[in-house]
Parts: sequence; C-alpha cells; structure tokens
Amino acid sequence: MSLLTPDVCVVGGGSAGLVVAAGAAQLGLDVVLIERALMGGDCLNFGCVPSKALIAAARLAQAQRSGAAFGIAPVEPTVDFGKVMDHVAGVIAAIAPNDSVERFEKLGVRVLQEEARFTGRTELQAGLHRIRSKRIVLATGSRPTLPPVPGLDAVPHFTNETIFANRTLPSHLVVLGGGPIGLEMAQAFRRLGARVTVLEAATCLAKDDPELAAIVVARLRREGVELREKTRVKGIERTSGGIAAVLEEGGRVEGSHLLVATGRAPTTDGLDLAKAGIAHDRRGITVDDSLRTSNRNVWAIGDCNGRYAFTHMAGHEASLFIRGALFRAPAKLDPGIVPWATYTDPELAQVGLNERDARAKHGDGVKVLRWTFAENDRAQTERETDGLLKVVTDGRGHVLGAGIAGPQAGELIQSWCLALSGRLKISTLASFVPPYPTLGETAKRAAGSYYTEALFGARTRLLVRFLARLPVW
Repeated sequence: MSLLTPDVCVVGGGSAGLVVAAGAAQLGLDVVLIERALMGGDCLNFGCVPSKALIAAARLAQAQRSGAAFGIAPVEPTVDFGKVMDHVAGVIAAIAPNDSVERFEKLGVRVLQEEARFTGRTELQAGLHRIRSKRIVLATGSRPTLPPVPGLDAVPHFTNETIFANRTLPSHLVVLGGGPIGLEMAQAFRRLGARVTVLEAATCLAKDDPELAAIVVARLRREGVELREKTRVKGIERTSGGIAAVLEEGGRVEGSHLLVATGRAPTTDGLDLAKAGIAHDRRGITVDDSLRTSNRNVWAIGDCNGRYAFTHMAGHEASLFIRGALFRAPAKLDPGIVPWATYTDPELAQVGLNERDARAKHGDGVKVLRWTFAENDRAQTERETDGLLKVVTDGRGHVLGAGIAGPQAGELIQSWCLALSGRLKISTLASFVPPYPTLGETAKRAAGSYYTEALFGARTRLLVRFLARLPVW
C-alpha cells in the first residue's frame, strides 16, 4: 500500500470538489482528488445539466402550441422522446470533458477513482493508497431520499438519479413532491405530452414567497398539470398498468410511472467520520461559518454540510476554502447573499430575505416594492406578462432581499444578488440606466417606486411650484 502526502486531499468530484482541486493545483499545490463514482457529480450527470436540457426541449414543444396570439397557427408537436433524451445525453457529453479525469490530471491533480474512508484524523484510505494531509476537503454531495411510504420500495420508481436514463415517455407520470425538482419535471413532462399528477403533502414551493409561488403554480395548472396539495400518500401499490398512490383522504391515483422528488440527504456513508472526530447528524456534516468541521484539518463544502444544496453555492463554498485555508484570508459564509432559482416557466428566483422572513426579522420597518411584468414593455411584446418582482428593504433603503416570478427570473435576479453582495442601497438600483426595451427595466422601476411617495407628495409639489416662480437660471 502506497502513502501519498498531498498538500490538499479532496473527497468528491462534483462541483465543489472540482473547484477546490483545480484552484489548488493551479496555485502550485500537490492535490489528490478521490471520486468513487462519476466525475462531475450530481449536477452534471443527474441534476442541473440534464434537467435544464429536458426543460429546453419541453419549452420548444410548448412554443408550437402557443403561437395563436402572434398570428401563428398552433400545432400539437410530434415528440420523439428517445431523441429528446439523446439531446439530454448529448448536452452532458459536451460538458463532461470539463469535469473529466483527463482534464484534472493535465492540471496536475492525482485522481483516484476509489472509495475513501478515514483511518485517522488526517489520514484516509482509498483502494491501495493511504493519503495523509493537513488539509482534507469533504465534498461528497447529496442523494435523493425516499419518504417512509409503505410499498414504495417494492415498486419501480424514478428519482433524479434514474429518470434521465428513461427513454419511454410516461403516459401518466405521478410525482411525489411539489418542490423545485418535482415541479420542474412535472411541467417538462407535461409539455412533452405526458399526463402529470403532483402529490404534495403541504403546499407547492413552500420555501418560496407565497405570492410569487402562486404565479408559477397557476401557470402549471393552466398547462394541465394536476397539482394536489395537502394530499398525503399512505401507500404505493403496483398495478397492471404501472403504480397506484393510495391517499390518506381516500381514493387513489393511478399512473404509468412514479417520480419521487421529496428531498435530499447528505452523502456521508462509508467515510468513517467518527475515526476522524468529525461531528455530523442527519442534516449533514457540522461546520462553522468558515466551513471547518470539528476536526480542524477537515473542511466540508457543498451539499454534504447540509447548508445549501445548490451548485452555485458549492462553487462559492469552494472559493471560500481556497481564500481561507490556502491564502489565510478572512472567509466566512454569508447566508444573506444566497440566491436560488426554480426553472419552471415562468421561472422563480430569490435572493436574501423574502417578505415573510424580513417582517419576522425587522418588524414594521420593512418596505415591500412590487413591479409587475404586465407593466414592462418587453414582456408585453413577447406576451410573457405573468410575473412579479418583489423587493424588500429596511426603512433606510438597504436592500434585504428580492424575489422574481417571471420570464428569465434566474437571469434577472443577478442584479439583486450584486446589490446584496455589495451591500447597496435601493438608490443605486434606481439610478442605473437599462437599455429599452428589456426585462431588466423591472429592476429600475421597482427600485424607483421606493421614492414615489416622497417625490410626488404634497411637500415636494409645493416646493416645485415655488421653484417654478423663480427666474430661470
């Protein structure tokens, strides 16, 4: 058994681990990367990339149905689902070289395609190798979880890890879970021609602003997705045609296929964390704001620490490790700048506090600004007027958060991400000049509405009338 003593050892070849490995190697450090499964992790192989590729195909199918308002005769698209999945696989294949073993070995990273486990506080074993390092980064990601529903483990079902290998369009897809993954897939499969029923025990998109989530939910219902909220499933049964969900309220929902999208759990199995003195629980590996574990030589970044299960946060946390552990500069995770997006149509995006959380934290001093997409000329030209921008500020005009339900919300939220990251006041967003006509004007219009009452109030009008009587200067 050989002994390796790298400057940095990274466990996990997903988004977080790859950023650390590439960054550390390019800084001239000796790096070992251990990955037991697919390089690129969940995002490339089972998550962000394939889901957005499927959504793109579904959007084109829906466009063929939606031309009447533009004077273009709508048609029901002919969908070759096998070729749709070829498109999905092709997108993964196009991106895969960026995350490949070959690329990282060219960067100078030693890649071990083995399973890792701790044998001591600063030592791991991976296959026939012992790895001893003063800096160990755990970036092992997360996996889909199955709810404790009787019969579920005895029937065929999809999770995000298996649904993109399917090449048969379901005649009726039943989705357990009305969160982002469940609704993204529900709308995509509906647009591609499947009947879709979503069963949600609480409310759909419950973690998002209710006013914004309602816009998305209404669109899905108009497109024919059957959304059944506050519906609990007490059992799953196999039928001659597929599966049946037996409901607590009585009755059953029968479908040809089942997708389980009820949550995710950190991947920590097989690591032997106790041998390294690393605290963890069912939510993930315990870390402080610098992402350090209870073992000062070990950091946990990305989904495995249970904080933010987003690819962009995995990359951000990786950069914090590089800044803090390698450059020894101040580097702490700021929860106030975390954005997230759901890629339904319309999209739903949020950064910072929503209205509910802002009022709970700041009380009556919160000011909520709204601007609808119906008031945006570009949205009108494209007939994409279902949407709303909400901005939350404190009484002094500091931006606390923003949420958008509307076309390209994931793109439009970025100006508000910058506002929170740069600790900008609403005056900065009100004073920039956007090109016309663009959806981005919604940011300026919403920000400008902060000053409407003061600018056009009685005192200001009195001042302007007085100034108008003075000689021109």
